[in-house]
Amino acid sequence: MWAPAEADRATVPHSLQERAARALPAEHVTRVDGWWLRHAPRCSWWVGSVLPHGPADPGQLAHRVATAERFYANRDGIARFQICPGACPDGLDGFLAARGYRLESPMSLQVASTAAVADATPPDAPPVRTTDRPTTDWFEVWHAVHGDGTDPGAERAMLDRVDRPAAYACAVLDGDVVAVGRAVADTGWAGMFGMATLPGVRGRGAARAVLAGLAGWAAGHRADRLYLQVERGNAPALRLYGRAGFRERYGYHYRVAD
Repeated sequence: MWAPAEADRATVPHSLQERAARALPAEHVTRVDGWWLRHAPRCSWWVGSVLPHGPADPGQLAHRVATAERFYANRDGIARFQICPGACPDGLDGFLAARGYRLESPMSLQVASTAAVADATPPDAPPVRTTDRPTTDWFEVWHAVHGDGTDPGAERAMLDRVDRPAAYACAVLDGDVVAVGRAVADTGWAGMFGMATLPGVRGRGAARAVLAGLAGWAAGHRADRLYLQVERGNAPALRLYGRAGFRERYGYHYRVAD
């Protein structure tokens, strides 16, 4: 099974989460001593979470957290911290818990070989087309699956802010787009995002075909490694990604202010 090189191990959590932040760009980002304070009104909430990646000793944590809280209070927002082992200061998770922040959304960051995923197209998989911009039918399928409670205009604007090479894949059955996903290439890695399959066609290989199509695109953009983020409670997605060759690299979660 493919695994990161030893020299990569110490920096992978930090660098992958920042690649993901560039692939899900917030409307406003302020960087304070390595911490990314992100504001993304009307987008999915995780686009606007804090990446607390700069070092901070125990005596600095209170000041750093208070700075983040002011950032969101000034924007009528709620502070959410992404807590990723290996990327965040030691003690931050416990500090936030003691401050009353609740734990939310346990996540799994998974990685795979691009070549292995590209070769994992199932038999009789539907054809996949790939474009460099989201088409109307791409966005309609994504929004039908994931768009409840989000602002379509804000989500489109977020995609417009992506400044890395990107691909939008559509699996087509009987002339209709039934599954979609997108990939963003960034310095040797490609992140997979926006995977969505219409309920009536799940289990027919459409999502696997989308993953394989995006992996083929990534290979053409010199990204020999893939990553994605998935909720640990999403058993169908975990099965899909496992069959495609993804394995967990690390887990992380969020701390959210009441």
